[in-house]
Amino acid sequence: MIDLSKREKGRMRAAKRARERGIVVPTFAEMRDPEKIRPEIRAELKEIGLWDAHPRNLFRITWKNEPVKQGGGFGGVNHIEFPPALTGVRARVIALVGKWFPTGSHKVGATFGCLVPRLVTGQFDPTVHKAAWPSTGNYCRGGAYNSALLGCESIAILPEGMSRERFEWLRQIAGEVIATPGSESNVWEIFQKCKELQVTRDDVMIFNQFDEFGNHLWHYAVTGPAMEEVLAAELRAGERYAGVVLTSGSAGTLASGDYLKEAHPQSRIAVGESLQCPTLLQAGFGSHRIEGIGDKHVPWIHNVRNTDLVIALDDEGPLSLIRLFNEPEGRNHLLRQGVPASLVDQLDLVGISGAANLLLAVKFARYYELTERDVVLTVLTDSMELYRSRIAELREERGPYTALHAAADHGRWLLGATTDHLLELTYTERKRIHNQKYFTWVEQMGKSVEELNAQWYDWPEYWDRIHRQADAIDELIVEFNRAVAQG
Repeated sequence: MIDLSKREKGRMRAAKRARERGIVVPTFAEMRDPEKIRPEIRAELKEIGLWDAHPRNLFRITWKNEPVKQGGGFGGVNHIEFPPALTGVRARVIALVGKWFPTGSHKVGATFGCLVPRLVTGQFDPTVHKAAWPSTGNYCRGGAYNSALLGCESIAILPEGMSRERFEWLRQIAGEVIATPGSESNVWEIFQKCKELQVTRDDVMIFNQFDEFGNHLWHYAVTGPAMEEVLAAELRAGERYAGVVLTSGSAGTLASGDYLKEAHPQSRIAVGESLQCPTLLQAGFGSHRIEGIGDKHVPWIHNVRNTDLVIALDDEGPLSLIRLFNEPEGRNHLLRQGVPASLVDQLDLVGISGAANLLLAVKFARYYELTERDVVLTVLTDSMELYRSRIAELREERGPYTALHAAADHGRWLLGATTDHLLELTYTERKRIHNQKYFTWVEQMGKSVEELNAQWYDWPEYWDRIHRQADAIDELIVEFNRAVAQG
């Protein structure tokens, strides 16, 4: 359960800070349905850029932003469909688009779900505490951004090997930026830095995305309903929803699959990871290049018992796809293959982890032999706007991208995708993955065996109790905003 107990002194100081800075906190209900946002706030947003560090952009933490960089309103859920000419599978593959969140990634929502419950209850006092956001990328960006909008100091912690764009942006908005050794797969080094901060500083509150149930809850309460709206709009007569396919990362987005399974019990949840670090597939370890998906441990907030399939993906695939999708010769090849120009023009919406999700969805469709009747959902966490330096690095490393490269990449990674390195989970396999949590979270991070067992044996009630907290948090937000307004 998320601790919603109040600390009155901290709550009053937080309300005073919000009053001084003109902060109004949105509810989960408003993020699901921006039509509920007050007209005067919607009017203010017409003068504000999507990435501006302005407190009103808290109301843009939604899948329904108008896809413009300045002054946009709200509409339907942002999503795109990848047709068979691109994917090579008969099933419809539809992805929610993360670019049109502030910061260019949906992780800004996950960090809201972590910080706001503690802020509105007074557990996080912005006059005393600094919010530390450990991450391999977008989570610490979202955390630093939300901290700025909510009048809080922040510390961004991420591996030194992450993309140049991430560091450049963070240095402009975070109070502190700490680079830890390694790259994408060096999550443990981030954990160690957090432990060091907790011992040496009394002003730091750690928001670890891998064990913060606010991350899970935001995706259950906001991303899940957004996916359901996409299905309501896109499913045609006789079609069926097959499942959702997502890279593991912090496991937060997987909660959307939990939400959808309640309405579609026959659907499946597939989780992906890099073949170079097959933690879920083989209890393995290693290093890889798919930025933003984490590894070498099973997140505490992963509802493993509700997961149906594990797919490992060679990290060369996403890197090849971002060249196919963004180099001129790659786009020309796709047009020649019959991919609609309207989609080719939008392929920069697919970041590195988004390319991984697309490839995983293709493997999922092949494994289950899905047909034109089936719809597979996934997510584009961010876009190539955050990875332009990676294209330049690949060009320098490998030389010009030619029509031959494009044909080879399309044929190998999409049209020729196979069902290797894939495991459909039995009860015993699910239990094995769940038990891997013990070594990270109980032995090393101080969680209790009793709660670890409750996640498994008190299922699904353990997770249902967390899911039901969204309404309680909304009530606390409304109460907090009232305290801010009353002075």
